Amino acid sequence: MTLIPRDRSIVIACDVLEIGSLERLVASTHSVPAVGGYKLGFSLALRYGLPGLVALIRKYTQKPVIYDHQKGGTDVPHTGPLFAKTMSSAGIDYAILFPFSSPSTEEAWIRALQDEGVTPVVGAMMTTHDFMAESGGFFSRGVVSRIFHIASGLGVDQFVLPANKPEQTLELRREIESMVSDPVFFLPGVGAQGGEISKLLSVMGRRWHGIVGRAIYDSADPGSAASRLGGELDS
Repeated sequence: MTLIPRDRSIVIACDVLEIGSLERLVASTHSVPAVGGYKLGFSLALRYGLPGLVALIRKYTQKPVIYDHQKGGTDVPHTGPLFAKTMSSAGIDYAILFPFSSPSTEEAWIRALQDEGVTPVVGAMMTTHDFMAESGGFFSRGVVSRIFHIASGLGVDQFVLPANKPEQTLELRREIESMVSDPVFFLPGVGAQGGEISKLLSVMGRRWHGIVGRAIYDSADPGSAASRLGGELDS
């Protein structure tokens, strides 16, 4: 298991369709110091398989590979070990869970990943504008808090918060820090979804990683785009 060595970094969300596009993306960005890792999702995983994708990334870098099942942890408890073993056998370092199914599923999937040596990263609030009940969505603030409370009680110290909702993210960050010592945060939604690193600098703590997809992989020069965004981390 490889962890991101930097306190702050850019994690590139590799939500592309072709394995050639992934290779070009990694080849052009892996040497950027601010790039902390690569996040794979279902679009590539279902088409090509995780072991081959991880092997391709490893041709260029030993930076961590994160898998986001979009959204993992929403099934029944007994499938947790199947997911975890699939992650570990493929060489995945971190796996993102959004355990909306039930507390028993959340516990089972977290423990299964921990048993396999894969770092669980738990989220509970998505970047979509209509996620919360008060905005027309399905989930109450209490549900979000309960998911984070259960995760922290199981020893999780890595969490997902939405980059494009800075006020809510600040509130949740403080809530998590009341339960976990020195947590790490992953923040999707930087770039095309409206999240800004400049705003995150004022609301986040010591250790966090901005997850960026389209603003990098749709760029004519992904390496330069990653470098520019990485430079904002130290501004």
